[in-house]
Amino acid sequence: MEPVTLITGGSTGIGAATARALLKQGHRVAVTGRGAEKLAAFAASAAAGERLLTITGDASDEHDVAAAVRQVVDVWGRLDNVVANAGYSLPGNLESHAPEDMRAMVLTNVLGPALLVRETLPQLRESKGRIVFIGSVAGVRHTPGNLYSVTKWAVHALAENTRLLVGKDGVGVTVVAPGVVDTPFWDQRGGTPEAAPVMTPEHIADTIVFALNQPAGVDINQITMRPSGQTG
Repeated sequence: MEPVTLITGGSTGIGAATARALLKQGHRVAVTGRGAEKLAAFAASAAAGERLLTITGDASDEHDVAAAVRQVVDVWGRLDNVVANAGYSLPGNLESHAPEDMRAMVLTNVLGPALLVRETLPQLRESKGRIVFIGSVAGVRHTPGNLYSVTKWAVHALAENTRLLVGKDGVGVTVVAPGVVDTPFWDQRGGTPEAAPVMTPEHIADTIVFALNQPAGVDINQITMRPSGQTG
């Protein structure tokens, strides 16, 4: 039976690279995203036919999250893995963020993964599946006034909290915490810093796949990744 994996924020960047890697490995993959056009473009480029399901929705909206999980289970009858990838950062810092933008980022980056866990645990308990949270080096090491960093600290805490909740049920929980990755994540921040060493989305995807491919009874808790030369 081909494994079924759901990835939030899967139309570009790390999510899309992970979807491609898992499709190549034989998974059936569902990806969510807010932009229907980006999802359609990804589906066309992936050319995976019925093994790829694209779902438009907001990762911070409980109704959209529940509907996405329901659609995956209705179509494929099971759910084996979940990758909580949807998230973004804001330019500037706490002193310059608009409050409504702060609220939206916290909801997407923190509430979103929590909603995903809430909706998928029944299926993952049944399949003894795995959850991968995409954290960040920013969730390990703060920078001044960085609210994104605060949200990723929260994601790391949510992952450990979830691990304690479901480890006894045979559900694996992993945090993958990347440093600088050359993805559209940086678009709102003016682009990837030219002088910064970077990793590719495929580097992170390979690590996510590594965590998902662990044998039953083995749980990779956290992997922190930096490009060589990133010291912070």
